[in-house]
Amino acid sequence: MGGEAGTGAAAIIRPTERTGAAVSAVLIVLVLALVVAALTFMLGRQGERMATQLCVNVAATVALAVFSGNSGIVSFGHAALMGVGAYLSGILTMSAGLQGSALPLLPAFLAGHELPVGVALVVVALAGMAFSLAVGLAISRLAGASATIATLGLLIIVHSVLIGARELTRGSQTFYGVPRVTDLTLALCAAALFIALAVAFRESRHGLRLRAVRDDEAAAQAIGIDPKRARLIGWAVSGTMAAVAGALYGHMLGAFSPTTFYASLTFALVAMLIVGGLTSVSGAVIGAIVVTLAQDGVRQIEGGFTLFGLEMPALFGLTTVALALLILLALWLRPDGLVGVREISWPWLARRLSALLPPGRAAPESTPPPESGDLDVARLTRRFGGLIAVNEASFRAPGGTVTGLIGPNGAGKSTIVNLLTGQDRASAGQMRFGALDLARLKPHGFAPHGIARTFQNIRLFANLSVRENVLVAGLASGLTRAEASTVTERALARMDLTRRADTLASALPYGEAKRLEIARCLALRPRFILLDEPAAGLNPEETRDLGERLARLSAEDGTGMLLIDHDLGFVNRLSSAIVVLNKGEVIATGTPEAVRADPAVIEAYIGRANRPVTPALAT
Repeated sequence: MGGEAGTGAAAIIRPTERTGAAVSAVLIVLVLALVVAALTFMLGRQGERMATQLCVNVAATVALAVFSGNSGIVSFGHAALMGVGAYLSGILTMSAGLQGSALPLLPAFLAGHELPVGVALVVVALAGMAFSLAVGLAISRLAGASATIATLGLLIIVHSVLIGARELTRGSQTFYGVPRVTDLTLALCAAALFIALAVAFRESRHGLRLRAVRDDEAAAQAIGIDPKRARLIGWAVSGTMAAVAGALYGHMLGAFSPTTFYASLTFALVAMLIVGGLTSVSGAVIGAIVVTLAQDGVRQIEGGFTLFGLEMPALFGLTTVALALLILLALWLRPDGLVGVREISWPWLARRLSALLPPGRAAPESTPPPESGDLDVARLTRRFGGLIAVNEASFRAPGGTVTGLIGPNGAGKSTIVNLLTGQDRASAGQMRFGALDLARLKPHGFAPHGIARTFQNIRLFANLSVRENVLVAGLASGLTRAEASTVTERALARMDLTRRADTLASALPYGEAKRLEIARCLALRPRFILLDEPAAGLNPEETRDLGERLARLSAEDGTGMLLIDHDLGFVNRLSSAIVVLNKGEVIATGTPEAVRADPAVIEAYIGRANRPVTPALAT
């Protein structure tokens, strides 16, 4: 209850999120710069070569992390995107004389440009974005293993095209004559830029949406996020960066072939991401550092070496074996990678920098439309084969009030909530919210119309902080960053979660996790909330506290609620009307007092033989 004092107190805000992200980016770049300085200082020219390779690897791995880290989908196709960038930049920057002999059949629109590398990289970025968007339209429709397999298909297709398009690539032969301009300075600057871009994307509204989809797609849809669009944006940004990284890689090598951008590079990039940590930019950089140094060390002995006077034979393929062992070791000892699920940061420095910045006045919270709308269900039916889960159910839940929906286990309560929020499709019947036909909406289309929900089994974005769980809902509803931050802080205060704002959602105890789901709903500024067993698993004190908070929300905000719970006393105290389901059918509606006295309700709950025992329904 102590958190209520903060609901209207957030008159000013400080940009702590932005400073925290900036500090993380600076720290990551600093770590990379220190490793680069150590290599060049200790190993001279060889160290400079290693450092250049390292920075290019960092750029490529960070590009992969923008998509795979934020979406949770491991991509095998980024090496192909790098290959496209390398070949295109090589063609655009190659001298006309050499191009005439090496690529005599090159199409006229690509021939003889001799562009400066800087200009070529801009062209590569634009071409990489166009190509990524084209293939991303298909890949973004998939999730999980299906999407990963699709990226593997992309790798194979692009590899085959690079071999077959001899007029452009010289086929399987070496593509030579590419200006070797990627030195340590250019590689380090590119890596630093990529790190900053990746951190900025991760903390942006698009990055938060994609991370929400990664953690729980159904919950993300419930707050208005379109998973396909989120994945497409992430893939396009990541693919653009990968194409530029490939161009830098090509300009470092000077000569390459389609095999350069095939299995070995793909395996190395995935290894870097897994070893360091899949879900963070810090992990991508640390993984690239560890794997690059390990690869270089193993290559020193792969061609044979002398050990205590004994000549050891060449062990070709040892690098691949070493990478596989690194992955297995990381998965065994640190499943989340060396860095873990969060960015490396320095909270004290972030707070100090935030304190030095001028405070910004909190944006006024936009209010939902004044009319709350009634939820009308008419002859709603859902069949699963021969099983009828909901059978011609009809009822009304008025806006601005709490309507209870009760019934024995298996009565169809959660099925109705899933139907009313698009998680499932009705076999027949009508569902309307005011004048809006709910049956026409996609799952992510309910939240924009003011309909929010919680889930029977808690569905949080586990790898996001408590604050991010709520913030992403505010951003998904169309608020600006300042407005969403204001709404977030108020929602956290109303659910007494402010002190837990920086805690990972996966670390919350059960009762606080239940309140976080409701706080996330509040960030949507809903007109109607469907609460699926919000008090399930709570102790009596937590149940009483939650009931008081929900009653206050309904009274203060005029938010309509459809409340499902097996705690009948909890439902009776909050509801002005109750709908009773049994075996998918509505058997009673009315005030709590009328429903408690209804013979059909008594029979459904305690059986015909025990009908005199009515107090059980009134507790």
